[in-house]
Amino acid sequence: MSSIAIPPLAHTQPHLRPLNILRDLPAVADLIELCFSSTMDNDGRRYLQDMRRAGKDNSFVKWANQTIETASLPLAGFVWEENGKIVGNVSLAPFRQRAQKIYLIANVAVHPEYRRHGIARALTQQALQQARTKKANSIWLHVREDNPNAIDLYAKLGFKERARRTTWQAATSKDALLHSAFAITGRRPNDWQTQLNWLKRLYPDFLAWHRTWDFAPLRPGFLNWLYLLAIGLNIRQWTARKSDALEAALAWIPSGRGEALFAAIDSKSEPEALTMLLLQARRELADTHPKIVLEFPVGGFDRAIHAAGFQAARTLIWMQTT
Repeated sequence: MSSIAIPPLAHTQPHLRPLNILRDLPAVADLIELCFSSTMDNDGRRYLQDMRRAGKDNSFVKWANQTIETASLPLAGFVWEENGKIVGNVSLAPFRQRAQKIYLIANVAVHPEYRRHGIARALTQQALQQARTKKANSIWLHVREDNPNAIDLYAKLGFKERARRTTWQAATSKDALLHSAFAITGRRPNDWQTQLNWLKRLYPDFLAWHRTWDFAPLRPGFLNWLYLLAIGLNIRQWTARKSDALEAALAWIPSGRGEALFAAIDSKSEPEALTMLLLQARRELADTHPKIVLEFPVGGFDRAIHAAGFQAARTLIWMQTT
């Protein structure tokens, strides 16, 4: 447990109370949209639509009241009220990874007119206390890299940075191909173990409780191919080779979430290998997908990704405490 003492704020702050999903969801959705609309992606907008729809559906909220501790949905949390108006919010979502109980603190939002009064701190502290009361093994949150005030707040509350990841987006184009010293080929069966080792490093298990990275569809073999054919999952895989040595691999796994490209590359590989693979994907997927998305750790390959025509949509810092 953290050495930072978190007081029972709900008993000392008359403006702070638990989220009531029977009546608060529409107002919370409005607050989140007000605070984050300029940086919200399509998934975020769909999330708000679902929240507003849920707030009008009595059958949903009755079910949600019974499943708050078993469903990984932001159905629990706290709000801050001023004169009967919700001006602050924090969500608390439970997850499980193996036998570990994990909580995600999310949607920390304060109305612009009420900021710099300690509301975000009080809400986050209350969420921390609640997660610890529920005997969480670990508590996580993520924050945009361009929000230094929030990063500083969370650090002071005991959170430590564990990962920094950028979501990249690019339009597909049949013209997106450059000549290179690398040979771009399909993935060979004997590339699999190296590819998997690289993927495990770049998409780490300590974040898999939230991201659900499943690389089983990439496994070679007739039975796996037959299974993918049966379920209609059309994956694509490419490799970049130099003197027939594997430099990098790229996989396309359609998921409906937007995050479908998974890059595997050694830390010592030439960055241009990744650039060429991403350009290949932009070209080959042009007939079926107008836009493609890659999430990747911040680091030495940022320029290579940008050189392939990708733009950074957002960079999130993942922070953890206990």
